[in-house]
Formats: sequence, C-alpha cells, structure tokens
Amino acid sequence: MEFELPVLLLIIVLGFIAAFIDAVVGGGGLISIPALLATGMSPATALGTNKLASAFGSFTSSMKFLRSRNVDFRRMMKLFPVSVLVSIAGAFIAVRLPGEVLKPLVLVMLIIVLVYTLFKKDWGAIEKENVLSKRKVVILIVFVILIGFYDGFMGGGTGSFLLFLMLFTGFDFLRAAGNAKVLNFGSNIGALLLFIIMGEVNYSYGLAMAASMVLGSYTGAHLAISKGVGYVRALFIIVTSVLILKNIYDFIS
Repeated sequence: MEFELPVLLLIIVLGFIAAFIDAVVGGGGLISIPALLATGMSPATALGTNKLASAFGSFTSSMKFLRSRNVDFRRMMKLFPVSVLVSIAGAFIAVRLPGEVLKPLVLVMLIIVLVYTLFKKDWGAIEKENVLSKRKVVILIVFVILIGFYDGFMGGGTGSFLLFLMLFTGFDFLRAAGNAKVLNFGSNIGALLLFIIMGEVNYSYGLAMAASMVLGSYTGAHLAISKGVGYVRALFIIVTSVLILKNIYDFIS
C-alpha cells in the first residue's frame, strides 16, 4: 500500500483519541477501525492493523492501572490466558466471515448495558464483597470466553462489555476499568498473533498508530485514576450511547 503523509497524520491523531477513550471504558475501535479502513485497507487488514496498534495501547493502560493497584491481579491472571486463546479463534473466523452477522446482537447487548447502567445509579460507586459466588465465577468465565471471541472476530465495544462484566461481579467503576483493560490486552494479543500469521497487518500505519495509542492510553488511564469512579461512569455512558447510535446507523444503512 502506498504511504501517504496526510493519511498517516490523521491516523496518528485519531489513534490518540481512540486510545484515550479505550483506556477507560473501551469503544476506541469505533474511531480507529474506520480510520484504517479509510486508507483503502481490506476489512481483515484493518482489523489486524488495529489489533497491532491496540495491543500497544492496551498494554500501556494495563500497566498504569496495575501500578495504581486498580487491578485484581490474581483473578485476572487466571482469566488472561482464556482471553488470549478465544480471541485467536475469533480472529480466525474474522478473516472468513463478514462482521455484519453479529451486529444486530451487539446492538441489543449495548442497549441492555446502557439501560441497566442508567437505572442503577449507585451501581459501581463502591466495590462490593471480594468473594465471588460460584454462580458469578461461572458467569465471569463464560462471558470472558464470549467477549474474547467477539474481540478477535469484530471488536467494537469489547472494552465496554468487559467493563460491564466486571461491574456485575462487584467491582467499582475504576477497578472494573483496570480489570477490563488487562483482559482486553489479552484478547488483543491473541487476535494479533493470528492476523500476523494470516498476513493481515499493515506495519507502516499500524506502528505509527501504535505510538500515538501509547500516549493516548497513558493519558486516558491517568485521568481515570485521578478523577475516580464518577468520571469513568460518565464516560462509559457517553461511549456506550455513541456505540449504540453507530450500530443503529450501520444496521439501517
């Protein structure tokens, strides 16, 4: 693909914005994937290139949350390999099937997430008991598998789904964001490996976007940690609403 400086600069700017949002509540793919598609890449290559950039970004924000002790390290390390493996399977399907087959389901799930969050106003304000029931452990594992697979397959809204899952298991918004970012890093790495093997990564644009995503992720995670739960909740509602509108538009058009 021919290298174009104006396109590269646009990718760098949008990569920063996408990573800033994604570091806190997910949904960055809503910005970064269309930006990559605008270069003329095939959908599979755009997904693979986005995974390359996102892996750098999610690693940066994961480290920031870990250092601030906003990650349940013991539990997340048990789920991390699961997230890696199932995203490989999702990426394998992604190069063979159009992402449109999942969009109606994604739209329904995003609406449920938003409505529940809006009506449970005190939800995620404080962290609940640290001991998970067997039922919640089963739900956690099942949905990490489903979300990890989805991230490898299509990816838009993965961080929001993971954050919602962490809230459901009892974490506050800030710790939920940290845990979600660690698992999102795992699914990014798994999918990226498959896309590299399949030759569906553009390294010129991907590494440039990765550099801006590192800075965007650090900035986003830093603000989330400094501003606290209320900031994360507000951004989560905004991003989820935008994701719903984007999916409605795609579904109609």
